[in-house]
Amino acid sequence: MASPLKSLVNDDSRYQKSFQLFLERSSEHQCMQDFIHSKLPDILASIGDGKSHLNVIGVGSGAGEIDLEMLSELRMKHPGVTVDNEVVEPSSQQLHNYRVLVSQKPGLDYIKFTWNKMTASEFEEHWKVKKMTKKADFIHMIQMLYYVQDPGATINFFRSLLDKNGKLLIILVSGESGWGKLWRTYRDQLCNTEISQCVTTGDIKSVLDSKGVSYQSYELPSEMDITECFTEGDEKGELLLDFLTEVLDFSKTASPELKAGVMELLRHPDCSVESNGRVIFNNNLGALVIDQLS
Repeated sequence: MASPLKSLVNDDSRYQKSFQLFLERSSEHQCMQDFIHSKLPDILASIGDGKSHLNVIGVGSGAGEIDLEMLSELRMKHPGVTVDNEVVEPSSQQLHNYRVLVSQKPGLDYIKFTWNKMTASEFEEHWKVKKMTKKADFIHMIQMLYYVQDPGATINFFRSLLDKNGKLLIILVSGESGWGKLWRTYRDQLCNTEISQCVTTGDIKSVLDSKGVSYQSYELPSEMDITECFTEGDEKGELLLDFLTEVLDFSKTASPELKAGVMELLRHPDCSVESNGRVIFNNNLGALVIDQLS
């Protein structure tokens, strides 16, 4: 039966608000930065095959903070290179934020930015129609495979764009996280599959394993304070609940049974730990690195 619940992404301003609150309440960006500064440099060291010019594609780049950190690490590993950076992002607000960030940051002259206000599948279509032959040395897809119809096919397409020694980086919530447990339990009720898939690195690993694709896998420990979700009527708690369930106005529109089940699960030791009166949700991410199609 089709779910009467509305997806949070239908209301962009509420989605952006809940996403900002999520970033404030979680160590999401911190754990990505730790990965970018500690693990990514070695991954990037082998790309490029000695070329003086590198092509990068960011799929679902958001406001660009994480992109620029990765480009900075790329520059440190390959001093003196110039970079073509294709930014693929459907939200005009996020693209605007990214452009502002670039205009304010000195020392980016070595990068040529191309702004593509489109989804991953629109970009794929555009690439094929234009019969583009350009290859990429580094492609990253961070927290975006939830928003494609067929994550396996999307990975396949972008992997086909990799040049010799190219790397594809995927970051998603980990199958071992609280999200994984929440989605495995309530996927049918919560996931509007026309808009987003409840997909974790566990699911992507299964897809890659079934195709015999090898990858490197990393776990990125992260947590999120969801205490406010348990105070009835708390405005921030309701925003966080919307973000966790991806449902617009979840606490007002979900059935009492679904709401009670989700609230109970969020507190469950499989999803969260309680410490000093706070409820801390397991927000672990996973990173997968895939090489070019051989």
